[in-house]
Amino acid sequence: MYMNKFLKFLGLIGLLAGCATTAPDGTWSDGYDTTQVGQPINMQYGRPMDEYGTLAPDDATPHRIAVLLPTSGKNSQIGKSIQTSITTAALEHNMPNLSVAFYDTAGDATTAIRDALATNPEIIIGPVFAENARILRDTKPEDIPALSFTSDATAVGNGVMTMALMPTNSVETIVSQMSADGVKSFIILSPNTTSGKLMAAAATNAADIYNVPVGGLFYYDEGNANSIKDTSKAASMNTARAAANTRAREILSDILSNERLTALEYSNLNMQLEKISRTDTLGPVPYDAILFLGNADDTKKLASFMRYYGVSSRDAAHYGTAMWDGTDIAGDLTLTGAKYASLPTTSETFSTTYTSVTGNAPSRLATFGYDATNMAIGMLKSDKSDAAYLLDPSGYIGTDGLFRLKPNGDNERALRIVKLNGDGTTTDIKTAPTNFIRPIYNIEPRRITPAEPFNLKTRGINPNDYIRIPERLMEKYKSQTYGANMTAEPAPQPTNVVTVVPTDESAPVRISEYTPVKLESVNRKYIDEIEIEE
Repeated sequence: MYMNKFLKFLGLIGLLAGCATTAPDGTWSDGYDTTQVGQPINMQYGRPMDEYGTLAPDDATPHRIAVLLPTSGKNSQIGKSIQTSITTAALEHNMPNLSVAFYDTAGDATTAIRDALATNPEIIIGPVFAENARILRDTKPEDIPALSFTSDATAVGNGVMTMALMPTNSVETIVSQMSADGVKSFIILSPNTTSGKLMAAAATNAADIYNVPVGGLFYYDEGNANSIKDTSKAASMNTARAAANTRAREILSDILSNERLTALEYSNLNMQLEKISRTDTLGPVPYDAILFLGNADDTKKLASFMRYYGVSSRDAAHYGTAMWDGTDIAGDLTLTGAKYASLPTTSETFSTTYTSVTGNAPSRLATFGYDATNMAIGMLKSDKSDAAYLLDPSGYIGTDGLFRLKPNGDNERALRIVKLNGDGTTTDIKTAPTNFIRPIYNIEPRRITPAEPFNLKTRGINPNDYIRIPERLMEKYKSQTYGANMTAEPAPQPTNVVTVVPTDESAPVRISEYTPVKLESVNRKYIDEIEIEE
């Protein structure tokens, strides 16, 4: 079915989903040389240009583009959104000798791919999902390029490239920002999926590159409130810190009840007890930042539970990835001040055009589809080889900023850093790079292997480190160190403990009416609309 049968524009915002497995490291290149990097080529607004900035001449040769999208079934919104942007770009070029044929991958993807290849297209746009990209990669002739939309690095190669944002780009960008912010240690909270484990591995690799120690790695089940709660409790050291708080109150209460104290000692210890009794936990967590690798909904729940268990954004700065793009996370008060890596703002020209046609703002997949079409048509017009054009190491400026395709099918996209204001707005705190003259990334997506979880690196919490009692009583009121799965050596006990000494020689105070503070846990039923069963 050719393009002129799709003049009725349809499109809705969709989300890309794909799984990751092992695949060969396929390459497809023609003189790819990153030492010849210059200024990127502007591909926006339907005007593909060659490296000298002039349009390549049209010719009268018929050209064919095949498009593989899920235009029916449960993922039809995704397919139709991309289809709209592809049709928009093709109509803007108005090439009379160009035909664009769409093939539905929602049913039998293998048949759709076979039918598309039977027309001998010069380039293929799509497919969307990793499993279909693998079929195409293993089926098509090597010399036919394909611009897919999968973010799975193991599904591309052999001329199948991807326009989608690679998760490792987003992870490396935000870890680099954490290093710039002076983060001393951070924990990772990631979904317990293959892609989540790969992103966590990318984060640990980036941590080594940018010298930011990882203090713990925790996985949770996506969309599962109980799993998110349990993960937050473990990551916050809540059990150990709550036990330390209880023991500290017991020590202070026992001393106040059973020991002969001076007036100043009594006042000092009572103030400590009152202060500690206002909280549920004792002691800080052994990290100063949290990296959330899940989607916005899970992140909001995690941040709320972390706050409930005594770790707010004041205790550990919050960071995220481009998974937050296009969501309502900017209005979440718990995440006020959080920073995340994001694609640049979509081209206003394309957004206006797309919105006027569909009534909706374009999703990132729609913008990728628009850029893919401009790339494809630019390749058809260019006098360069297909690989030389598509793999220009200087990259391109598209509707989502700077990007370039790589011979193995991966890509690199320049990202900015955004800060959440807590009122539905965001602030750009670092702009995206505008060229590849200076390399942006160090991590190769296909070299990443899933990361295993590990518990906090902590010395645990000893209540005696956080209360001050008279020196003569220290031996009598020793406490154990709380903190299961401790992976660091216990800290030495302080030798210079401040002892409260009376300012005069008055007699010790003994108050028989003193009643120790009742040790109760706070009974909380709800927090941020999440029910908590204690």
